[in-house]
Parts: sequence; C-alpha cells; structure tokens
Amino acid sequence: MKQVLKYQRPALWWALFIFIICNIQFGSVGKSHLFFPGFDKVTHCGLFFVQAVFLGSGFIRQYGVRHFTLMAGIRAFFIVVLYGGIIELLQRYVFTWRSGEWDDLFCDAVGAGMAIFAILVTLYASANAKD
Repeated sequence: MKQVLKYQRPALWWALFIFIICNIQFGSVGKSHLFFPGFDKVTHCGLFFVQAVFLGSGFIRQYGVRHFTLMAGIRAFFIVVLYGGIIELLQRYVFTWRSGEWDDLFCDAVGAGMAIFAILVTLYASANAKD
C-alpha cells in the first residue's frame, strides 16, 4: 500500500484539492459578472482532466510505460469518474449549499476521457516515433 501511495501522491493531493474546491461555499462569488455561463462546467472538466493525468502518470511511474495499455487507461478513467460521482453525491446530500448535477458528472467524465486519450496517444506516438 505504501508503494502505491508513493506513486499516486500527486493524484491524492489533487483529489483533496478537488474535494475542497467542490464543497466550499462561494456565496455571491459564483454570481459574479466575471464568470460566464458554463464556467462551472469548464472548471469540472479541467479539474478532472488534471486528476486523470496525475493518476495515469502514477500508473506509468509505478508499472512502466509498457503496462499502461488501453485497459489501464479505462481503469484510470473509471476511478476518476467514480470519484466525480462521489463528489456529486456529497454535494447533493451532505453539502446541501451545493447542488449535485448530472451535467457536472458528465463534464468530469469528459475531462477524464480527454486526459486518458491524450496519455494513450502520447505513449503510442513516443513508442512508434522514427528517429
């Protein structure tokens, strides 16, 4: 277990950051004219993109580049989306000043999917690069 935590430390710190940022009360800040409609969705997408990159990076550092296959990418994707689902359930039932929304979970999944796709494409390109 200690070995897993060694490689996933950035992902765990980022997960804590997501937990805090998704569950604090913003008050009137969220209603500011500085935020455009859909800002929340873009933020969810970006937060979970970074989460998936950190998780994928941890898998690569722990097991090696050759072991980060499509199945490993799918596993990382589902871990990140599951975490997003937990955050949305907490927003809906525990942190009642926030609202858990399906749209947010969808944006979490889009961000995670973009990150895993980017990791897989990058690994494939670097493995098949011609010198």
